[in-house]
Amino acid sequence: MTTNRLEAFSDGVLAIIITIMVLELHVPQGATFQALLPLLPKFLSYLFSFIYVGIYWNNHHHLFQAIQFVNGKILLANLNLLFWISILPFATAWMGEHHFEGNTVALYGLILFLSAISFYLLEKAAIQHEGPESKLSIAVSDQYKERISLFAYAFGVILAFYYPIISLVLFYITALIWFIPDKRIEKILSS
Repeated sequence: MTTNRLEAFSDGVLAIIITIMVLELHVPQGATFQALLPLLPKFLSYLFSFIYVGIYWNNHHHLFQAIQFVNGKILLANLNLLFWISILPFATAWMGEHHFEGNTVALYGLILFLSAISFYLLEKAAIQHEGPESKLSIAVSDQYKERISLFAYAFGVILAFYYPIISLVLFYITALIWFIPDKRIEKILSS
């Protein structure tokens, strides 16, 4: 099977996830800029999650540019990834509603951690299907960014119970690592 249907389905799910998140931003009662201030935590949590969904969309796109065909295992791994990302709107809303309290940040970080593991499993399923000499396998052979990310998310989840703001900073430093689409894949595709 080619990757076309999987990519189209994934794009649709990610678009719906972003739409669901923005619906949590309710219009304030007043027409002054002061009336917007109580929405700031919700807006920030939406902004952070929008960036994360965008990062996953970018890297998902790059991943499927590096492979030609999918099998059932890749389809299931992709659904697993989409499942964890689809829970992000709930965690985003809870975190914004409760002004980044420890439990809410811990759940948010846990979802980021599980999403990262799911993306890693999707990569592994694709490499297993395409073979160890595939473009994707060569591109992501070092796994350096993946290991740093998993450690940062796991540490951030634990830290969230004591210093939730530091956890958020850690999560968004990790996002910066992935913000530019994976150059490893771009490099191997251009050669």
